[in-house]
Amino acid sequence: MARVYAGGVATLDIDALIIGGGIAGLWTADALTRAGYACVVVERTALGDGQTIWSQGIIHSGLKYTLDGLLHPSARAIRDMPARWAAALRGEGEGPDLRGARVRSPHCWLWQTASLGSRVGMVGARAGLRVKPVVVGEGERPGPLRGCTGVVARLDEPVLDVASVLGALGAEHGDRIVRADLREGDLRGEGDRIVVRLSPSVEARASRVVIAAGNGAAALRAMLGLGSDAMQVRPLRMVMVRGAALAELHGHCVDGAKTRVTITSARDAAGRTVWQVGGEIAERGAAMSEAELLSAAHRELREVVPGVDLSECEMAAYEAPRAEGRMRSGARPVGPVVVTDGPVLTVWPTKLALAPVAADMVADAMRGVSPRGGRVVVHGCARPLVAAAPWDDPHRRWVSAADSMAGPGGS
Repeated sequence: MARVYAGGVATLDIDALIIGGGIAGLWTADALTRAGYACVVVERTALGDGQTIWSQGIIHSGLKYTLDGLLHPSARAIRDMPARWAAALRGEGEGPDLRGARVRSPHCWLWQTASLGSRVGMVGARAGLRVKPVVVGEGERPGPLRGCTGVVARLDEPVLDVASVLGALGAEHGDRIVRADLREGDLRGEGDRIVVRLSPSVEARASRVVIAAGNGAAALRAMLGLGSDAMQVRPLRMVMVRGAALAELHGHCVDGAKTRVTITSARDAAGRTVWQVGGEIAERGAAMSEAELLSAAHRELREVVPGVDLSECEMAAYEAPRAEGRMRSGARPVGPVVVTDGPVLTVWPTKLALAPVAADMVADAMRGVSPRGGRVVVHGCARPLVAAAPWDDPHRRWVSAADSMAGPGGS
């Protein structure tokens, strides 16, 4: 499949070159390989760097889209994902073998604040889903929710260790994943093919290029002479809390028709528990300074998990803008988006959980290409590692929780 031309450059003739080694690119590589397509994945820095590693690892069931009691299109798009991911985690079905991935928790918790609107939201959350909340008694609640006055329910949305998912996919397809920082001139059209320079000695001639690079998609599309109006970016700023004595918690606090906060837990390199805090606070936090956000998040956590003492903890924030396919209205897309521009396919999965659907959509768009078959092995190129989690970034600025309350708006 590789030929050597003048100058000693080896050329790979392939069906698809996938740019972006996050969850969308890697799951798409798996789907195309299983369909018989010869493909190569190119990652600029590290597998999952950016949107994938920033995510909380929840395989959503669609609950957050039914809090008003209605089954919205977003819920329909995502409600089958827990079962599909579960099959991959068992190494079954038609998807990738993710038996090497780690499940942080087999379920999330769903709880409410004491407001009337929150009680209505809990009822609405039961509408039309494959996975439904199961109310538990006081003795079945996790420690951090023992002090909550409202209803607590178990929701079978698994929480995955994202780095281990990337590692499992990388191990399965590592011989065709390369690290290369593509620049102007590294991509060019050649007849009905696109030629991509992967290293000084290796290039690929692909029938299709699949851009699955999240926020990097706009720059890559520009290199190929494509418009910048296919993508929109939703700003988000996540909060983290860490502490040696902090108890693990995975779940959503709902208030009315909104997910007030979503908390997932991990362990950092020093063995401390780290909470990732998303939900509405992350959306509002995009417009705040870091000090304002940490202060607001601390106040919010004191209300939604009143029994948890954060006084010995530290807090930090990180920006996590979410790239999506552009909607004319500016609203969030209800599911993955694939844009076709001749031989270039650009895909945005919208959520980690929807990567299988995004990959299916790309595979459908490849039906005009006759698969070459065979497994591609790329030599002479660097290989990417798995990206570090945001809480293990050595340059991250952490402040004590007490100091965060002394910041703007603190009390």
